[in-house]
Amino acid sequence: MDKITSTSNAKVKRLVNLKKKRKARDEEKVFLVEGIRMFREAPPEMIKEVYVSESFYKKDGGAVRRFPDGGGKQAVVEILSDTVFDYVSDTKTPQGILCVAKRREYGPEEVAHGEFPHIIVLDRLQDPGNLGTIFRTAEGAGVTGIIMGQECVDIYNPKTIRSTMGSIYRMPFCYTENLADAVRALKARGIRTYAAHLDGKCDYDEEDYRGACSFLIGNEGNGLTKEIAELADTYIKIPMKGQVESLNAAVAASVLMFEAARQRRRDGVRIFDGAGRRR
Repeated sequence: MDKITSTSNAKVKRLVNLKKKRKARDEEKVFLVEGIRMFREAPPEMIKEVYVSESFYKKDGGAVRRFPDGGGKQAVVEILSDTVFDYVSDTKTPQGILCVAKRREYGPEEVAHGEFPHIIVLDRLQDPGNLGTIFRTAEGAGVTGIIMGQECVDIYNPKTIRSTMGSIYRMPFCYTENLADAVRALKARGIRTYAAHLDGKCDYDEEDYRGACSFLIGNEGNGLTKEIAELADTYIKIPMKGQVESLNAAVAASVLMFEAARQRRRDGVRIFDGAGRRR
């Protein structure tokens, strides 16, 4: 099987473009995933192309030769010299396998499905690692879905994808051009909205999250915008010791998500994963 040995190759240039530019990813409606775990967890129908380093192919080429795409055909597999693979990789120590994956498109009904939706709403979150961590934690806590304003960091940023640890494949989510309208739509459906806010009068564990609920999480440095915060039914806070005023956005979101999960598990509320399966 031939290998690509030049960084000026058109396929290599495209991969670098997809790695660096959101616009390129949006135009093709694809994203890049790296690493053997992300490859193995990927639903076959999502994988368009697979690129491996020469070293990886010699050691574990059978894994990719047997990998079918969603149509039952053999996925496109390309071998890159180790030097070229390092060039297209977004990691310091590449594992030698990279995939071009198709996106899944979710609508509001998939994000807020079920009798008792449990939703995370993100307002202007900027850190890729935080967003990826929230996705991973949301899956673990049985969150129904995630809604993000357009100002949030790109979920398809390669660093964000790595941080999700595979949850990108399973957690329903959507971006919305008007986050305020999206929150109003949740409220109209009877989904109670809770804002993680420094002005909260109630501790987070004093509220009841067994019904349909959503948590509003703001920007790492500035919190929620006034417009979004004012839409909340209730302001809640996570009590702090010492001189700490607030937690990292991903940590705060995790505390709230798992408190809701604890209450629901204790009282037998049905919790579903992103595919609608009971947990």
